[in-house]
Amino acid sequence: MFTGIIEEVGEIFGIRPVTGGYKLTIEASKVAEDAVLGASIAINGVCLTITSIEGARLEFDAIKETVDRTNLGKLKPGDKVNLERALKLGDRLDGHFVQGHVDGKGVITRKVDSASECVFWLKPDEAILPCIIPKGSVAIDGISLTIAAISGNEFSVAIIPTTLSMTSLADRKVGDLINIETDIVARTIIHRLQDMSRDRGLSIDTLRQNGYL
Repeated sequence: MFTGIIEEVGEIFGIRPVTGGYKLTIEASKVAEDAVLGASIAINGVCLTITSIEGARLEFDAIKETVDRTNLGKLKPGDKVNLERALKLGDRLDGHFVQGHVDGKGVITRKVDSASECVFWLKPDEAILPCIIPKGSVAIDGISLTIAAISGNEFSVAIIPTTLSMTSLADRKVGDLINIETDIVARTIIHRLQDMSRDRGLSIDTLRQNGYL
């Protein structure tokens, strides 16, 4: 479990295909300080396990399903990635609960800069749209953000200068793919209601019977 508060921006040192996926090597500093084999690190919002440690270089395995569902397969040496260590019991939760299980990808369609913020507009995979809720939480490349607005099949997030300078979003441009994880609470409720609708249809009675009223 993570919070969506990025600890540092790491750099891809190497990435190579292997049977079933990729081997990913990342240059880090802060997240490598107490790294141990088997620990979880969120890389652009994707929870991966450390399989090898060599100083500040951490190696991870990314299976084919992970690569297909995220932007990790597009990475190349020198690319910047957002890094966060797993949440510890007792830590402050400054963002929101992020599982590191990416729901899908989105493409940046617009980027509007101003003195006070940078607004990104994204078009997510269609399956994600029902879980995109106005003013709800969303993790974009692992960053905990609030959905600012929704228009058709796109949504926007507003990035303050501090967040922009401390994450890889500063280098993002129109056309780039972004990893998206929707809010676990919204996702759970929507999936449950969809199941109820398919099974019995939604009504005041079924909502009351299942504890929603």
